[in-house]
Amino acid sequence: MPVQLPAPAKRPARWKATALFTLCAASLALCGCGKRDNSPFALAVITGPDDEYQAGLDRPLARQLTRASVAEGLVSFDEQGRVVPALADRWIVTDDGQSYIFRLRDGEWRNGDPLTAKSAKAALDAAMKAQRGAPLGLDLAAVEEVRVMAGRVIEIRLFRPMPYFLQLMAQPELGLLREKRGDGPMVIDRNGAVARFTAIEPSRLGLPQVPGWEDRTRQIVMTKLPASQAVARFNDNKVDLVLGGRIQDFPYTSSVGILRGTIQLDPVIGLFGLLAAKDTGFLADPRNREALALAIDRAALMAPFGVGGWTPATRIVSPGLEGDLQTNGERWTSQSIEQRRSVAAARVQDWIDGRGAATESENEAAGKPAGATPGRPAPRLSIWLPAGPGSDILFEKLAGDFQRIGVNSVRARSFAAADLRLIDDVARFPRARWFLNRLSCAARRGLCDPEVDSIVAQAARVVDPSQRSAVLGEAEARLTQANIFIPFGAPIRWSLVRGNVAGFASNSYAWHPLMPLAWVPK
Repeated sequence: MPVQLPAPAKRPARWKATALFTLCAASLALCGCGKRDNSPFALAVITGPDDEYQAGLDRPLARQLTRASVAEGLVSFDEQGRVVPALADRWIVTDDGQSYIFRLRDGEWRNGDPLTAKSAKAALDAAMKAQRGAPLGLDLAAVEEVRVMAGRVIEIRLFRPMPYFLQLMAQPELGLLREKRGDGPMVIDRNGAVARFTAIEPSRLGLPQVPGWEDRTRQIVMTKLPASQAVARFNDNKVDLVLGGRIQDFPYTSSVGILRGTIQLDPVIGLFGLLAAKDTGFLADPRNREALALAIDRAALMAPFGVGGWTPATRIVSPGLEGDLQTNGERWTSQSIEQRRSVAAARVQDWIDGRGAATESENEAAGKPAGATPGRPAPRLSIWLPAGPGSDILFEKLAGDFQRIGVNSVRARSFAAADLRLIDDVARFPRARWFLNRLSCAARRGLCDPEVDSIVAQAARVVDPSQRSAVLGEAEARLTQANIFIPFGAPIRWSLVRGNVAGFASNSYAWHPLMPLAWVPK
C-alpha cells in the first residue's frame, strides 16, 4: 500500500517572548466533566540488535523517551514538535538574538530542594559538559555563558544569534538532574523490557495541587520490542501505538490487519546515505568514492517501499533551509543515470588497470615505476546496514547499482568491519550546521575532514547571518568534494497509530513525547 509523506510543517524563523503556565494541559483537562477511562495506555517502541549503531550518535529511542519523561530541561517539546515551557515557565529573547532569559517556575526539585537559578545553572552546566566532544556539543558551540540573574532567573548568552536555539535546549540530553534525579514530569517503574510511566502530581513538585489528578491522567506502559513483534501486537490490539519505525522495518507495515491511515510518516529531514569508513584500496581516491555516488539510482532505490512524496537528493545539506545561499546544489543534474554510470565504470576500470592518482601513490609506496599495473581484481566492498527486511531490499538495490559499474558488494559482518556504513539520522534543527556536525571527526563514525571541522568552528563565531551562511557553504562544498558521504535523500520515520489515540501528531522532528499521551481524552 503506498504511503504518502506529509508536507513539512512551516517553522517560525525565530521564537519571541513566551509566557505559558507549565500545567496548561491540566487546566484544559479540568474543563471536562464525567468519568473518563484512565486505564493504562499501551505502546511499543521498536528496538533491535543494531540499536547501538542505527541510533547513530543518539541514544536508542526508548532511552531518549525515558530521559525526556523523567528529567525535563528548561523547555521541552509537545506532541507537535513545538517548544513549550518545562522547568522555565517563560522566557524572552533580546533584540540582538544573543541572550535568552528564562524565568524558572515556582516549585522544588524531586528531593525537596528549592528550584533556584543557581541549582538550575549547575545542572545545565553539567548537562552541556557531558556533550563536549560530541556533535550535540558542537551544536552548542555558540553558547558563551550561563549565568544567574536573580533567584529564579538565568540567562544564556550566545556568541552570535542562533535560530532554533530553543529546539536545542529541548533535547532530551539537556534534561536537568539534581542528585542524579530528574524533575519529571513523570516517574518510571521498570520491569525488564516494560516500563510504566506515571505523571507526577504537581503538589509533589511544590506546585499548586490539581484536584482529580488521578482521574485526569493515565499510566503509560511502554514495551521495547523487535519490529515484527511490535507490529503483531498492534494488529492484535494489544498496543495502540508503535514508535521508532525506520526504513529497515518498513516492510512489516504491509502485514494484514493494518488499515489505511494507521501508518503515520513524519516529514523529517536529515542524513540518509552511505558513509565511507575507510580510505584504503578502492576507497582511497575521492573520485572512486564519487563513482559509487554516481552509480546509485536513488528513485529506484526507494521505489519498492512505495513512499509517496519522498524526494531523492545528492546534496549533503537538505535544500531550502532558511539561510541557505544555494551555492551548493544537486549534483550531476545534466547527466542521465546511464551517463553517470558510464563515467563511474571508467573510473573503476582505471583503478583496476592501475591508473589514477591513488594508484600512482601506491606504486610509489611499493617502489614500483610510475604507470605500473597492479593487476587488481574488481573492487569488493562490504556494506553495513541494520538488520531487517527493508535493509535487505536496500542492499539488493545498492549491490545491483554497484555491480553495473564493476564493483562487487557484500553485507558487512559488523559495523566495525564495514567499508561503507548506512547513516540514518533525523535533523534536530533545520540548519546546515547540524548536517556538518553529524559528519564531523567528533562523530567518529567514518571518514571525516578536519579542515571542514575547522571551517564550521569558525562559523560559530560569525555574527552576520549572510557571512555565516557563506562560511558554512564553503564547508559543505569541501565535504562534497571529498565524497565521504553518499546521500540518498531524507530519512524515513514511521509510526503505527490507532485512530482513537490522542496526544500523538506527526512532526518534523519525529519526536513523540510520552506526557501528552498521559492525558485522559475527553
